[in-house]
Amino acid sequence: MPLRLACMTRQGWPMVLSLWFLYDAEKLYCATPKSAKLVHHLQQNPRCAFEIAGDQPPYRGVRGQGEAVLRPDLGQPMLERLIRRYLQGPEAPLGKALLAKADNEMAIEIRPVRVFAWDYTARMKSSI
Repeated sequence: MPLRLACMTRQGWPMVLSLWFLYDAEKLYCATPKSAKLVHHLQQNPRCAFEIAGDQPPYRGVRGQGEAVLRPDLGQPMLERLIRRYLQGPEAPLGKALLAKADNEMAIEIRPVRVFAWDYTARMKSSI
């Protein structure tokens, strides 16, 4: 399940992206190429919002707001951790392709400011 990350563009419009993520030490971590528009937008305005939720019933998840800190020092190590989580290792073709460009990765550290959780399992029992 990905994290959906929202940021503001230079033109003042919100932008939402789906990214692989890890939760560690009360922070969320993602990785993206240093040249991604997302990096530029977060440099301009580090305030962001996020959601982690499945697409199938029962609907439940976490959403919140936070401050994004760009971490070039964690780019490659974070990408390696994400590949292990989502691809079960670097030997998959996609893992190899991503790691070939790993020196160009930027880690995004999201420091949550507000977090909200919801769980509609009880309400949806009859439809599961």
